[in-house]
Amino acid sequence: MIKKLRLKFVAINMGIVTIMLCVILGLVYYFTRANLETENLNMMRAIASQPLIQQGIPSEPGEDVRLPFFTLQLGPRGEVTAAGGSYYDLSDTAFLEDLVQMTSASPRDFGVIEEYNLRYYRAATPFSISLVFSDISSERATLAGLLRTCLAIGILGFLVFLGISILLSRWAVRPVDLAWRQQRRFVADASHELKTPLAVIMTNAELLQSGEYGEENQQRFAESILATSRRMKALVEQLLELAKTENADVRKSFRPVDLGGLVQSSLLTFEPVFFERGLGLESRVDAGMTVSGEAEKLRQAVDILLDNAAKYSRDGGQVRVSLLGCAAQEHTEQGYAARREAAQGFAVGRRRKRRCLLTVESQGQALSPQELKDIFKRFYRADPARSSDGSFGLGLSIAQGIVNQHGGRIWAESRDGGNSFYIELPSLKKESNESIE
Repeated sequence: MIKKLRLKFVAINMGIVTIMLCVILGLVYYFTRANLETENLNMMRAIASQPLIQQGIPSEPGEDVRLPFFTLQLGPRGEVTAAGGSYYDLSDTAFLEDLVQMTSASPRDFGVIEEYNLRYYRAATPFSISLVFSDISSERATLAGLLRTCLAIGILGFLVFLGISILLSRWAVRPVDLAWRQQRRFVADASHELKTPLAVIMTNAELLQSGEYGEENQQRFAESILATSRRMKALVEQLLELAKTENADVRKSFRPVDLGGLVQSSLLTFEPVFFERGLGLESRVDAGMTVSGEAEKLRQAVDILLDNAAKYSRDGGQVRVSLLGCAAQEHTEQGYAARREAAQGFAVGRRRKRRCLLTVESQGQALSPQELKDIFKRFYRADPARSSDGSFGLGLSIAQGIVNQHGGRIWAESRDGGNSFYIELPSLKKESNESIE
């Protein structure tokens, strides 16, 4: 498909280029030909307007006239009465009479005699008719050379544009190619994720249907089917949620959202989770920060980061959460050294743009630079063993889609034996320096 798209792009582009080259070079040839013909006719008119007697000796034209032409003067009955010109042998009366007959048969006052490669111009006077003949061999040679030059330029230009079009086609279809590859990978990963639970359900259903097992085993098979079905439902819901984050029309439903209150609400929800897993929670949330967006979507993004921190923190580790505005004051505690440095740079670089920064820092296995990029990909799990606890590797992809919808950005950093996730969002007004610890 991508190859056909590239070929179509090149074909359309080269079709347009070919038409433009033909039009441009055709106009150059046409106007050059018309200009040469006009200049030649103007010269012939100027010669015809001067009687032969005023040109001096007919066989010796003026010093400034050096064109291959000659003139004939016809009497009342069409006989040649005088002839002048230094570039032709005018002693051949049969040749002259033939020219007179050809010009007399034409209703036009000027034209071309193809047999002799001459252009003629006829001017009538009260007592005679003047005929001026001009050799157009040099004119046609010039036009032939111009035609060859235009063809050479056209072919060379076509080849140059063909090479450029091929390069441009690779650049133009690269986003489509990337999206196509991502879609194929997404379908393959989703199929793989659904294949295993489907196999479990089918196996348990077959065992349940066989009737060879007791009531206790049948109950266990039914529970396994129910648990696996719920897992599949959770996966399908996450896939649908991921698809919703790619909808470009969500901004229509944006409303002012108290981000500080939203983060505090999420922290209250996750406090029992952290306590159950033996994790410490430390937070600092600046009050008075408002962003434009969907409250439920933003809460989902915050919950995803908190859920990841709970899952991937080491036992007894500390989770630190902060929501800082542009004018946020730095904390002095030693444990906030890394985040203070990030927040300081954030505050300096983003002060005029009124943005806020959410940080979720957890202590656990540090991620490699490549993993820091891959963790936002669909179905990617830094720890494959997490697939057994309901993690499908879609959470951060969903969070990234939500943040992108809200005009922000999300990224991760790893240092000092911990991993930090950041969400940066534009705020609607200047934030307060007050904070909730």
